[in-house]
Amino acid sequence: MPDAPEAKNAGESPNANAAHAYGAAKHPPPDSWENILTRRLVLFSFWAVILFLGLPIWWKTTTIYRAPLPLHQMQDWADGKVCRLTFPLRIAVEAPSLPSQEAQHLLRTTQHALDDLNDFSAHHLRLLLSERPQSGQPGLDQSTENLTVDGLQPKEDIALFIRLFPGESGTTPRADLHPYSPTLDIFYSSNQIPSSSSTVSPLATFIATELQAIFNEEQAALSYLLSSTSWHPSHTKLMSPELAETLSRRKTRSFKYAPTYHLTFSLFTPTAVPSDWEIEAALDEYMSPLLESLSSISNFTVDTQTQFYAGFSPSISGPEYNEEKQAWVLQKSDLGGFINAAEWPLSPSIGAGPTINFILYVPSEHQTPLLVADNGGSSWLIPQWGGVQILNINGADGSSVPGVLTKDDLRPAMQTFSYQLLSLLGLPQSPNSLPLRISTLTRVHSASLIFSASSTLGALARLTETLPSISIPKKVAQSVQQTTKHLQQACTSLREGRFHAALENARIAEAEAEHAFFEPSMVGQVYFPDEHKVAVYLPLLGTVSVPLVMAVVKEYRSYREARKRAS
Repeated sequence: MPDAPEAKNAGESPNANAAHAYGAAKHPPPDSWENILTRRLVLFSFWAVILFLGLPIWWKTTTIYRAPLPLHQMQDWADGKVCRLTFPLRIAVEAPSLPSQEAQHLLRTTQHALDDLNDFSAHHLRLLLSERPQSGQPGLDQSTENLTVDGLQPKEDIALFIRLFPGESGTTPRADLHPYSPTLDIFYSSNQIPSSSSTVSPLATFIATELQAIFNEEQAALSYLLSSTSWHPSHTKLMSPELAETLSRRKTRSFKYAPTYHLTFSLFTPTAVPSDWEIEAALDEYMSPLLESLSSISNFTVDTQTQFYAGFSPSISGPEYNEEKQAWVLQKSDLGGFINAAEWPLSPSIGAGPTINFILYVPSEHQTPLLVADNGGSSWLIPQWGGVQILNINGADGSSVPGVLTKDDLRPAMQTFSYQLLSLLGLPQSPNSLPLRISTLTRVHSASLIFSASSTLGALARLTETLPSISIPKKVAQSVQQTTKHLQQACTSLREGRFHAALENARIAEAEAEHAFFEPSMVGQVYFPDEHKVAVYLPLLGTVSVPLVMAVVKEYRSYREARKRAS
């Protein structure tokens, strides 16, 4: 009996034994609860590191920083809703020969006449009675340094001084505007003083008409500037087509405002003579006083150079000899290509500000005199570049070009360069008083800089809203804050008649706005669209996330199977 089971086992086939072994390997023993828990904890730790450490770090390091900007306020500045520009010009009137009561009545009568003549509400003249200290005696030789006008400082806040003198001879009333001082002398006769009961006066009408004529071009320039912006007022000054064309040409010809200009004076000659020029003495004598007067608007740096054997540009056909004029002439078509940019060392810009070039060309002896064919002149202006002066000069014996150009030889050229500089800076042509024209340029530049800074703020606000992926660094927000701050200060200074302070604040505002708009780090992310980001991150995130996701899926299936077996 005991041998029967052994016989049965011996009688089974090998295939049956293999099938039995395969069926036993198909169902491995179940994992212990400790192994399952360990596996799940490892998987959870991986996902915890990814979700609570990896993703925050990735989000922090890849998020585009956008500093908060006052977009609504920036757009309001661009639309002209924050500030209404006004230009109140204070005019001090000194009437030493009139009793105080009569002088006050004359001022009131003249102010009424001025208001009736003014057709541009943003620009208005305000008359103030000035007083001279007791030691000062009335006279034509008295300066305006010691005048007091309601506690104001004359040099900073007073646009024009009017001095009333009784006219002992000549036609009255008559006016005399000082060319190098903001002073207008009015001569009158005693019977032209208005009585206390009158509301009109020939003298008051004459003074109002003179003031309107003096500031007429300034009003037109400001109105023309306002009309080209979104700050367009409801009522602008009426101007003739000729005046509008003049203002348009001036805008095309002149340089854009800059805090600093670089002046380059160059001497070019086709031969080796003149070999020297007294340019330093000539600049000190003829140019430095003008630059000092303009220093309240901009700073100027000056350098000089000399170029021998400077030939004409090959692009011009001239010069040609004119038998009628007995001179060599350049045609109008040759003036644009006169500058030989390929051989003449003229740098387009030196330093931070724009360069204004002044060319003094001394022709050779056999091509003297050299003139412009159309008008017979010897100088011309190149818009937004500089000026050219041809100096036709002979030596002491009248037969050759001098070896050295003296200060007196350079005087005509320096005077021409002075006029060209004023034109290139956009100085108005009237009135016939340099300080008044410079004051006009101060107010025009203040307004234009305010417009420019405000427009830049609006462009930055629109750019920020249009491109949500663009970065906004903190320094951009700081520049915007400084821009709005100085814009408000400039606007306040204009309303108070402090025009130099307005120009300074407007200059800072424009510079800060330009820095904010052209910040290099802002445009870096613009060139990386979403498709580029997907192409960069997908190879990395795909290889990391696929094994982890599949491990979660596998663990979930194991969990479901375990529950089924348990049920």
